[in-house]
Amino acid sequence: MGHSTIGAAGRPGGRRKVTTAAELEQVAFELFDGQGFENTTVADIARAAGIARRTFFHYFPSKNDVPWGDFDRELDRMRADFRAAPPETPLMDAIRHCLVEFNRVAPEQIPAHRRRMRLILGVPALQAHSTLRFRAWRQVIAEFAGERLGQPEDALTPQAIAHATLGVAIAAYEQWLGRTDSELTELLDTAMRELAAAFGRPDAQ
Repeated sequence: MGHSTIGAAGRPGGRRKVTTAAELEQVAFELFDGQGFENTTVADIARAAGIARRTFFHYFPSKNDVPWGDFDRELDRMRADFRAAPPETPLMDAIRHCLVEFNRVAPEQIPAHRRRMRLILGVPALQAHSTLRFRAWRQVIAEFAGERLGQPEDALTPQAIAHATLGVAIAAYEQWLGRTDSELTELLDTAMRELAAAFGRPDAQ
């Protein structure tokens, strides 16, 4: 299956055996681009990477985890950003700043990031899996909001802020994916300012 040219060693074009999760992810994305996510199997990825199928699972729990990369490490990075937020910064401003910086991508990485997010937001087979990932992402926001507000993280207001922030982030990403001339951080900043204003309006209290 697929459009890769498999060499004598079982790897496309004689590619050397992959030894890191990042390399395996790159191989997988090449296959996703060439034959589609749903038409690519773990066996396809392993064969193209020159590894045994069982070795794939040393790097990723499933094919659905590949587009998310090292997601747990990214969540740890976001938690660290929130911990570093000055305590005098208003809650929604702190969330906006951290969200924008968390999603800032180096220019040379933008094409790969667009490819990743198109998969995460656009492939139906990934939606159920994405729900679990988004829940963990929201939890980081709720933890920070709850700490700032002096409320449990599972209380209504921290959870509402977390859900709203995720909605804003997804809306910004969808705009970014649909407009190649747009700037992701500007979209996130604008949308989060609108959200902060809504939470702060007297008629919203």
